[in-house]
Amino acid sequence: MDGPIGLFVGTNGDIYIDNGKSYNRVDKWTLNATSGEAVMNVSDSCSGLFIDLNNTIYCSIENNHQVVKKSLNSIGTLTSVAAGTGISGNGSFMLNGPRGIFADKQFNLYVADRYNQRIQRFSFGQLNGTTVVGSAVPGTISLNQPTGVVLDGDDYLFIVDSSNNRIVGQGANGYRCVVGCSTSGGTQLNSARTLSFDTFGNMFVTDKYNNQVDIFLLSNNDCSKFIQS
Repeated sequence: MDGPIGLFVGTNGDIYIDNGKSYNRVDKWTLNATSGEAVMNVSDSCSGLFIDLNNTIYCSIENNHQVVKKSLNSIGTLTSVAAGTGISGNGSFMLNGPRGIFADKQFNLYVADRYNQRIQRFSFGQLNGTTVVGSAVPGTISLNQPTGVVLDGDDYLFIVDSSNNRIVGQGANGYRCVVGCSTSGGTQLNSARTLSFDTFGNMFVTDKYNNQVDIFLLSNNDCSKFIQS
């Protein structure tokens, strides 16, 4: 392996790891395996990996401004395009440095479109996206190089707003900052990159320049919703 970036753990414990930098593939490591098995060909590193409920794996290729996908139920390792043209741009069908990706229960694809400062949603089977969060969308929130996007159990979006050093969350009253709300890098978050939730609703964040992974516990009695552990 050479410089892996993206990682995804399947529901059965299989681990999918980006191995695109030098080997142009995504590898699957099963429990107790001593080597990985190539499951997907890619043109460069996968900044994000995700597997949807239909067993389709997605890879966001930041350097190629594109998201590709492949069914893990099919034979072979060839991919098809899920979003982006392979050329950077800000059109509805284009991406610029995509990183975090998430597919919902209806197989709509959400992309943290980093250098376009927005979250794009691509409806299932469509290559023309819709901006759902960003300064161009009234009632949402401005972003600065978003790098992660996740839907929680209530189908609310949570976003790693990386260059604002914060996590943004959606709720019944719209979007708000939930972690790192000073927007300046420091002791809470400093250029965070990815986030995920466990089954209890606790939030895990990779905190790049603080050199750590942070856990924020769900607190139903706290007005800020999350408290740092």
